[in-house]
Amino acid sequence: MNDIRIRDRTAADLPQCVAVLTEVHRLDGYPLNWPADPERWLSPSNALHAWAAETERGSILGHVAVHRICSATDPASTPAGEVSRLFVAPAARGYNVGTQLRTHARQWAIKHRHQLILEIVEDQRSGPAISLYEHTGWQHTHTTTATWTSPEGRPVRLRRYTVTEGAPDT
Repeated sequence: MNDIRIRDRTAADLPQCVAVLTEVHRLDGYPLNWPADPERWLSPSNALHAWAAETERGSILGHVAVHRICSATDPASTPAGEVSRLFVAPAARGYNVGTQLRTHARQWAIKHRHQLILEIVEDQRSGPAISLYEHTGWQHTHTTTATWTSPEGRPVRLRRYTVTEGAPDT
């Protein structure tokens, strides 16, 4: 898997992205709550940009998006975007697909002068993701309770992170 390409995601990619997301959900439980309309979930109205990772033959290996976040407290503040809908096909893990997707999103944010944040569900499966983000320059800012619940109706804790422009993403 040496020839991985990151490119703008198109509407035509959505069925293949949903197929990969279905596999990720089955194995990893992401997203925690399966969306009623997965294609719409991948393309919400607040989406700023989305990318797909693909092989040279056009098979989708992963996905990431940046979604607009509005600051209710200071509309004049630096625009912020949330790294969201990041997933990698289980068969493509270990080939730096996730790193390439995150790096692409960060380069886009720098170019468009957006501060980036991300949230991780805090549960027994989130340890590797937390370690990865903290190792690659993401700073934990706070933990909060989500406005939505788990499939069992329990509260969901979210760890919020932000990243500085010069931090590595490897």
